[in-house]
Amino acid sequence: MSNQKLTIIARILAKEESRDFVKSELLKLIDLTRSEEGCINYDLHQDNENPNLFLFYENWQSKALLQKHLESQHLVNYVEVTKDAVEEFTINEMTHIA
Repeated sequence: MSNQKLTIIARILAKEESRDFVKSELLKLIDLTRSEEGCINYDLHQDNENPNLFLFYENWQSKALLQKHLESQHLVNYVEVTKDAVEEFTINEMTHIA
């Protein structure tokens, strides 16, 4: 599976009072991540009903390249600066089946 294309759904629920801060930090990740080896797409969405909820829809060429992204300095920095501003953060690794 490590050489198979991988889809990621990352769900970030910001604390209400930190929504704008979290959003600005998420936006900083986009250009850096899109230029990474193995990134097919990296798209940020904000929920229409709950503006505190953000989703990244991502596709990576392989799990190994995703892992490299997860260890990247810009992502490590994001996690550190937003640790008190995020209520929930979940990542689902998905495989396209049809």
